[in-house]
Amino acid sequence: MHLKDVAWRAMTSYDLPAVQGIADTVHVDFFETPEVLAERLKLYRHGCYLLEIGDKPAGYVLSHPWLYGTLPPLNTLLKALPTEPDTYYLHDLCLLPVTRRVGAASKIVEALVKHASAEGYPTMTLVAVNGSIPFWQRHGFEVTEVPELYGKLLSYEEAARYMVRKLD
Repeated sequence: MHLKDVAWRAMTSYDLPAVQGIADTVHVDFFETPEVLAERLKLYRHGCYLLEIGDKPAGYVLSHPWLYGTLPPLNTLLKALPTEPDTYYLHDLCLLPVTRRVGAASKIVEALVKHASAEGYPTMTLVAVNGSIPFWQRHGFEVTEVPELYGKLLSYEEAARYMVRKLD
């Protein structure tokens, strides 16, 4: 399938109502307040992008430096990023159904991999939910067992898994 005029661009604060709408539509089981989404953008705008079809918002990604083997709590204000981060964390990749299977997700994942590598991070980490493990595996991520995270992962869903991609 091919969609015309599908492109990622840097997210701005003006995009946050659309981002919230997409999140509310796609992530009904993983609610985050507008304040949390706004804070992720404020803390690390280099990792926040909006997907548009023409001029209509259709997806977003939020990512930022973090600490390997830990998870930022869902729907919680961070107040600050770690002073000595050692991984690049992909907090959320969210697409409306119309944009799936057109390559948009793969494109932004690879752009974030390049960014994280250029910043010197040895790994990228994420929590896979909604049956997305095969997608992430195709992009070089592997399920990684961290016993200390079991309780936090269950707060997402029973099938949630911590995944890691080693970077060059």
